[in-house]
Amino acid sequence: MLQVAGKIRVLQGYRPETLPLQELLSSGEPAVLKGLVAEWELVRAGRNSDQHAMDCLRSHYNGRPIRYSYGEPQIAGRPFYSEDFTQLNCSVRQARLDEVLDEIRCHLRDERPPTYYVASLLVDAHLPGFRAGNELDLTAHGVNAPPSIWIGNRTIAACHYDAPNNLACCAIGRRRFTLFPPEQIFNLYPGPFDPSPGGQAVSVVDFANPDFEKYPRFRAAIAAGQMTEVEPGDAVFIPAMWWHHVEGLSAFNTLVNYWWSSSPEFIPTPMNALYELIWSLRDRPEREKLAWKNVIEYYVLGPAERAGEHLPEPARGVLGAIDETMARQIRAMLLNRLNR
Repeated sequence: MLQVAGKIRVLQGYRPETLPLQELLSSGEPAVLKGLVAEWELVRAGRNSDQHAMDCLRSHYNGRPIRYSYGEPQIAGRPFYSEDFTQLNCSVRQARLDEVLDEIRCHLRDERPPTYYVASLLVDAHLPGFRAGNELDLTAHGVNAPPSIWIGNRTIAACHYDAPNNLACCAIGRRRFTLFPPEQIFNLYPGPFDPSPGGQAVSVVDFANPDFEKYPRFRAAIAAGQMTEVEPGDAVFIPAMWWHHVEGLSAFNTLVNYWWSSSPEFIPTPMNALYELIWSLRDRPEREKLAWKNVIEYYVLGPAERAGEHLPEPARGVLGAIDETMARQIRAMLLNRLNR
């Protein structure tokens, strides 16, 4: 196991109705909320047995086909890149959820089972009624975060970041979370954007057996990392852009998570801008890149009002506040320019 000295801070005594969401967001730091969802129906079922937990999931399932990742035993629960990074080491299949649960059950006692990984399944679309006994309503905090569910055996979500904030609730099985602050991207050796497990580039370092000769900067990431192991009923708050490596430690694991952005819905993902910057800026001469670094700092990364504050408000255009109307105008302008 990777040895990370830092520990994620632990908060005690909270329940869904007393979730300190604004305090978590203001801190910008990860946190474990012990027992936050301990009274969920699914958590209680899992305390009885894996079979009770599976039956609970089946009771809410509406029969719609789902997609899941399947890997042979040799991938050891780690959906990842192939050796040459041009493919994935697992396949995406389609089945009914109850069929996948049956497959997991058949291999519960295997030392090296095949990998079954249902990732980010929208609860409302496939498990209607689930929320009635497993609720964490964030709308009171002004947050729209429909829950997703993750179901599998001893699976590993290789280290990656997500643009939204994340509240991950451990429902069945124990999990280990290893987190790194956003600036550790330089020491985590991200893989290609495409293909990528789960649609997000992941660190190519094998946390179970890191190769420090090949990835020497990973030692610096370890020094900055934080780790925790959580039980069913616990939740982990992962701030936006924090890297996280998540390991299912039990033969059957289920997690429910909530993603949300702190920006309005009309603000697009910055990944679009990242692709554009790679395309338009990365391979320019170093002096030009340095100049553009200053331009981006001035217009984007500094105070939002700085670039337009010396101009009359009617003249600011995109340099002023961006609302839904302005967002549509920017989108139309970009599409027009890119399609020339």
